[in-house]
Amino acid sequence: MFAVLKTGGKQYKVQAGDVLRVEKLAADAGETIQFDEVLILGGDAPVVGAPLVEGAAVKAEVIDQIKGDKVINFVKRRRKHSSKRTVGHRQKLTLVRITEILASGATKAAPKAAAKAAPAAKAESADDLTQLTGVGPAAAKKLNEAGLTSFAQIAALSEDDIAGIEAIKVKPEWVEQAKELAKG
Repeated sequence: MFAVLKTGGKQYKVQAGDVLRVEKLAADAGETIQFDEVLILGGDAPVVGAPLVEGAAVKAEVIDQIKGDKVINFVKRRRKHSSKRTVGHRQKLTLVRITEILASGATKAAPKAAAKAAPAAKAESADDLTQLTGVGPAAAKKLNEAGLTSFAQIAALSEDDIAGIEAIKVKPEWVEQAKELAKG
């Protein structure tokens, strides 16, 4: 029995026991992961999904997190320019071994959802300070390091508080805009 699964924007034809190099996954060596996006199940009675096969999954064990081979882009110009440039890149990959193919009865994989839920909870407690005019990502980082993570904190600053902040110069316009944004 074989299956065609989709992960990392690519499709792979797999059987039990195959070892794959797929785009980097958020899993450690030794963990068991499940691929829910199965496009085709092959064997005695092939099943083609529209676009996915309902209830099918492929279970795999993570062997290691690796880097791919170095891809070299070499540019050489002719004649008088005589410039050469080499650009290299090594893609981060996950090495997995396919353990079994489940034709039906597969449950949805929860580890990916749990990994994405943690950063979202952190973002709810802090406001996006780049909405203030003149505050870019670098200034927002400096404000966060100074302990200012929300519009309400910036709006509550007095002139003495602003003078006491050494990491970044807080502009009075930011305080006014923060008061507006804190209201909603």
